[in-house]
Amino acid sequence: MDALELARAQFAMTSIFHFFFVPVTIGTAFLVAVLHTQWYRTGNDDYRRLTRFFGGLLLLSVAVGVVTGLVQEFQFGMDWSAYAKFVGDVFGAPLAMEGLAAFFLESTFLGVWVFGWTVLPRGLHLASAWAVAIGSALSALFIIAANSWMQNPVGYEINPATGAPQLSSIGDVFGNPVFLPAYLHVLATALVYGAAVMLAVSAWHLRKGNDTRVFHRTAKLAIWVVLVAALAQFHLGGKLGQAITVNQPMKVAAMEAQWETCQPCSFSLFQIGGYTSDDPPTKIIQIPYLLSWLATGDINGKVTGINELQAQYEQEYPSGDIQYYPNVFVQYWSMRAMAYFAGLAVIIALWGVLLLWRRRLDDASLFHRVATWSVLIPFVMGTAGWVLTENGRQPWIVDGLMLTKDGLSPSVGAAQIAVSMTVFFLVYATLGVIAAVLMVRHARRGLPPEEHAAADRDRAPELAY
Repeated sequence: MDALELARAQFAMTSIFHFFFVPVTIGTAFLVAVLHTQWYRTGNDDYRRLTRFFGGLLLLSVAVGVVTGLVQEFQFGMDWSAYAKFVGDVFGAPLAMEGLAAFFLESTFLGVWVFGWTVLPRGLHLASAWAVAIGSALSALFIIAANSWMQNPVGYEINPATGAPQLSSIGDVFGNPVFLPAYLHVLATALVYGAAVMLAVSAWHLRKGNDTRVFHRTAKLAIWVVLVAALAQFHLGGKLGQAITVNQPMKVAAMEAQWETCQPCSFSLFQIGGYTSDDPPTKIIQIPYLLSWLATGDINGKVTGINELQAQYEQEYPSGDIQYYPNVFVQYWSMRAMAYFAGLAVIIALWGVLLLWRRRLDDASLFHRVATWSVLIPFVMGTAGWVLTENGRQPWIVDGLMLTKDGLSPSVGAAQIAVSMTVFFLVYATLGVIAAVLMVRHARRGLPPEEHAAADRDRAPELAY
């Protein structure tokens, strides 16, 4: 592997690991705020205990997410300095907003929430929980705005002295047609992450017979959130697909391995071969019109093929012999992994809804086992989604403006990247094992005894209650 391939692999490794914790934080922060709200409204100590318990998982997720996020920015200067210099005048604004506004809000009120149980009035303490949830969602907003600019650059003008883009309209950046559907898609995904974690933990305790009455509440909440959020993803993903068809048609063509232009276009559930232009595919089970509908919103919509787009880009960007389409095999299967695992989440949630309707959730041992392991579903689904997004932009690091190979640091060689990649892998592996062990131990420990909640209440000043 050369320096470019190693740098891409290193960034992919650290980004995927970081994104394991970001959506868990966003989703869990929202669910903890919901539990806190229920305790505030009802005064039921079950919700107080649940809020504290799942708040512990939130804190672990935030801690690891912050550490791994710092490495992301470090890599811009280490492996991708040419890219960082090129986009700095545009990226600076949303990244500064994320750090100074969203992260500051989230981290400050997380501290207020953690230490405010016995010193703050109940309303203010609840407000701090929602401030954490809002702050985490705002962090995602600014990051997705920056990423959407890489997918579809807008709101800039080229500086004639440097040849680099500089920000001309922050409104256009946040009005990017790719941004809003991508952001809402990420939020829905985060809710699936958080709810899947809550459902897995609750199902494990229901199977063990621990605090059945209490964990029934969180299992019920998680089932409904998974169902609604996973279904919403299909709609939001469709809207995002339509925006991408207009702005990044090559990404859409590659995700179906569609080499020739078609109208209308079928969607294949599975195919063998067809990942290069001279390899005819064997498509297994096709759904007529579905690709046209996903890509354009019209069952008779046109999807331009890879070969035609390649010819267009060769004329538009005469940069030599360049392949202007991504790895088609990766693109094809990452799209299906994302969609199929989202569908699996819906099926499991519908199973849970049926058990709730029949009042059999608490003693459904098979569902408890499946729900516990279903915690892995959003991690596969989310990782596949990001691979689809980032692989689909290749060979561009900023679509239409900068090729990925031109963003590499000129002073960093393959050997240096290989060494740093090995170090990062060992550190991340260690950190991942520690985080997983701590989360599992916390989850299995269960709720604090009821007398602990009463003791907290007795120690609190009268103003707080």
